[in-house]
Amino acid sequence: MPLPYRIEVAGETNVGRKRNHNEDNFAIMTEFGLFLVADGMGGHASGEVASKMAVDAMQEFFSQTAEDPERTWPYKMDRSKGYEENRLITGVKLANLRIYETAQRESKKRGMGTTFVSLFTANDGLYIAHVGDSRVYRFRAGKLEPMTEDHSLLNDYIKMKRLTAEEIANFPHKNVIVRALGMKDTVKVDTRFEVPQANDTFLLCSDGLSGPVTDPEMAEILTTHTDIKVAAAKLIERANENGGPDNITCVLIHWTQ
Repeated sequence: MPLPYRIEVAGETNVGRKRNHNEDNFAIMTEFGLFLVADGMGGHASGEVASKMAVDAMQEFFSQTAEDPERTWPYKMDRSKGYEENRLITGVKLANLRIYETAQRESKKRGMGTTFVSLFTANDGLYIAHVGDSRVYRFRAGKLEPMTEDHSLLNDYIKMKRLTAEEIANFPHKNVIVRALGMKDTVKVDTRFEVPQANDTFLLCSDGLSGPVTDPEMAEILTTHTDIKVAAAKLIERANENGGPDNITCVLIHWTQ
């Protein structure tokens, strides 16, 4: 039973103030109800290659499976999950393998990888899939709530050691990611299912936004600017005002009746 809402989508990316090129990529594939943000890593512009490969692999896999749902997949289905969730996970695993194999083959691209976060509207709700420290937030009734948990060294330490706010602020390896696409030939993809309500806005972003801009600042911008195109621009503007240390990307999806 499809939800009785329509969606509005806006996306924007920006190089930020400290980097000389943008290794983030995002995609709005309304034909599949699929929205992605990928934050590439690895020197010599390889990060840009990895994040683009992730987006392209998803587009290709979703196109093929839309045309031929009986198509044989390169990975077995997880029987505990439904078709659409498996479809999303398989696309991400396929993207991971492509990036990994390219990095192994081409020495200049060795070590490249990308974070990955996606939202896929299917059945009577939406699936979120993510790997790395790019995030999904839900903004509902004035409250911003994270829907993903960072796959980062800092987050592992927070869970193990209950760090103080000061220790978190001074943590020396903030940018170390413990899971990303392209690191190994296989990857564990975290997923969750959510049922959106009217007036919900979901935010997908790279850490170039969630790093310099606090959750309360994001909530304030989303409260003030109900036009999501304006809100996306304002979020990026705020990240740059707060130093713009990294590439900044966000995609906003708003459910409206």
